[in-house]
Amino acid sequence: MTYAVLSAGLLGTGSEVRPLGEFYLVNSYFGDYSAKSPEVVTSILWDYRGVDTLFETAVFFLAIIGSLTVFRLTKEQEEEVKRPERPPTEMTSIVRDVTRVIVVMILAVSASIALHGHLTPGGGFQGGSALAVAPLLIIAAYSKYALEKSGFDKTRALILRSVGLLGIALVAVIPLLYGGYVMQNQPVFPAELGGQPLGGSLIYYNLFEFLAVGAGFTAVFLLLAIPEEKFKKLLGVDE
Repeated sequence: MTYAVLSAGLLGTGSEVRPLGEFYLVNSYFGDYSAKSPEVVTSILWDYRGVDTLFETAVFFLAIIGSLTVFRLTKEQEEEVKRPERPPTEMTSIVRDVTRVIVVMILAVSASIALHGHLTPGGGFQGGSALAVAPLLIIAAYSKYALEKSGFDKTRALILRSVGLLGIALVAVIPLLYGGYVMQNQPVFPAELGGQPLGGSLIYYNLFEFLAVGAGFTAVFLLLAIPEEKFKKLLGVDE
């Protein structure tokens, strides 16, 4: 599509598009240095300047780790904050029923944003950010205790986040096993599967980023949802 746009001259004769931008537009799907992705932005983020994106991702997760470390609790304190001192306040049944429907829609849309990031605007970070809205709505409509009772607590969120980070690291180093270099895309990773474009390594990066971002935000939300009086009691802070 980008090649057709350039060929038709819709972006001008070259004076309006810088040479580097023209290179990305022409080569994201075609060309000798192709990432095999029709979505130019994703190919730039994870392929042409993937190391830069990797460091940006590291900065984001360092911020999450810092937040969790500041409010770190012992195992006994973790169990204590999962027990409400009084029945949690829930919103009306209408709000709770609507939340159930919206949460399912958010899960489907966020997964689509992440898994189609190599085809359309979106990607793992955007999909993960959208995914984190689902547990946030559950916390607002039901309470953090309802989310934890369903089996999704901060520990499991951190495990999912770690799986996402490990997946990104593995996708980055796998090309070394084939004599390539770190974060190499083509031809190490398949460009298509069953005739459907995958964008090589881009779909894997988006998938693991989706898990890591969504779970990371959720872990922070669960921490911030701890009632203030309970936090002060655990930390021994006077009123």
